[in-house]
Amino acid sequence: MSGPGGIATARRGTAAGGIPVDTPRLPAREAAESELSKPMYHENDPNFLQRALNQFWDWVAGVFDAAAGAAPGGPAGLVVLVVVVIGLAAALWWRLGTPKRSSRSADALFDSDGPRSAAQHRAAAEAHAAALRWTEAVQERMRAVVRSLEERALLDPRPGRTADEAAAEAGRTLPEHTARLRTAARSFDDVTYGGRTADQSAYLSLRTLDLELDEAKPLLPGTSRGATG
Repeated sequence: MSGPGGIATARRGTAAGGIPVDTPRLPAREAAESELSKPMYHENDPNFLQRALNQFWDWVAGVFDAAAGAAPGGPAGLVVLVVVVIGLAAALWWRLGTPKRSSRSADALFDSDGPRSAAQHRAAAEAHAAALRWTEAVQERMRAVVRSLEERALLDPRPGRTADEAAAEAGRTLPEHTARLRTAARSFDDVTYGGRTADQSAYLSLRTLDLELDEAKPLLPGTSRGATG
């Protein structure tokens, strides 16, 4: 049935006495929307955070479903792939060690506990070696090497100097020991920042270098290597 102007109407029911009651569709829809917009109908609706979390978990579930469908063997194959990735990450962490320094200044050779003499560093190194703590012994012996060179004025005392920098600078005045100084600095860095452990041979090699450097004659400016004895 159509009203004036061609507006369609819908039969909504029959009034008392058998007289049909017709309600136009558009006003009926607006009335229903107005009624459903009342707060009483939305008291138990999820809030914004809950809706966002639901959407996020739906997205995560979709990602895993897609990965499971693409992985050989379905969900079981996906589990195997995850285990393999975790194993590779663990192996890489074990091989490279945990990063313990994030800046260049953090690689300083000496601690911030206050300056100690070369003799004090040597005594600490020997104590660690006696207790078979080779990593700590290597660290203290390398510090003894650098501190001894500073005490002999072969290196200028400089806070924040790294083992590599000390080895490079010392190599210019003690060229015959350049290679061994670099090896000693690398050993220090490996055990201090690389998460590796030293052994007895590493400590004994560094100890021998320390004793030899204590007796070595520096190459003075303007003097050729052949003139040193």
